[in-house]
Amino acid sequence: MTAYAKPKAVVLLSGGLDSTTVLAEAAARGFELYALTVAYGQRHAAEIAAAKRVARAFAVAEHRIAQASLDAFGGSALTDPALPVPEGALRSAGETARSTIPITYVPARNTVLLALALAWAEVVGATDLFIGANAVDYSGYPDCRPPFLAAFEHLANVATKAGVEGARYRVHAPLLYLSKAEIIRRGVALGVDYGLTVSCYQADAEGRACGRCDSCRLRAAGFAAAGLPDPTRYQTG
Repeated sequence: MTAYAKPKAVVLLSGGLDSTTVLAEAAARGFELYALTVAYGQRHAAEIAAAKRVARAFAVAEHRIAQASLDAFGGSALTDPALPVPEGALRSAGETARSTIPITYVPARNTVLLALALAWAEVVGATDLFIGANAVDYSGYPDCRPPFLAAFEHLANVATKAGVEGARYRVHAPLLYLSKAEIIRRGVALGVDYGLTVSCYQADAEGRACGRCDSCRLRAAGFAAAGLPDPTRYQTG
């Protein structure tokens, strides 16, 4: 009798809170995990080190780090050092989503990341892609919305050899409609150690958070709303 083979999934893993929760969710759903981290020229490269820690903690089948130099184009405070990361600009998720898209938006980032995940998935024989997109506590990014995810899933099924030969690709965004507090509670229930993660847009070389950027503020508010201790390490001084 042959042993049951788990279905494979490629999970985009930045090393942040959301993507780590998604990795845990994919594991809980019984997938064999292929974690993909993309070094796209982001200034908060400490997340890449965090992704390595998280991948080890989950004993993933394989962890790849791909290069995609989006900093060659700039246009975002996360890829262009000349553009300052905004601090204290976030009012609430609802207000932000209806206002101007912030300078921390990286042009076409999720399109590029999912394309890389799709390429690897086709190679390893996975038909499930996981991404930590969120349409509730997010900063107004257009590539974190349901229409984008549905469009990419359609693209995956018409633009690949596997797709035209009958495979059915699925893009999973299990956090899409969860608040940050709900995401944290879900992760804790799945055994996530958030002390391994880095979410800050401008973390220092040791992975310590600034405590002022939108990402830090959303993360801190999420732990407070969840009624759970925040394991984030902050810069001092």
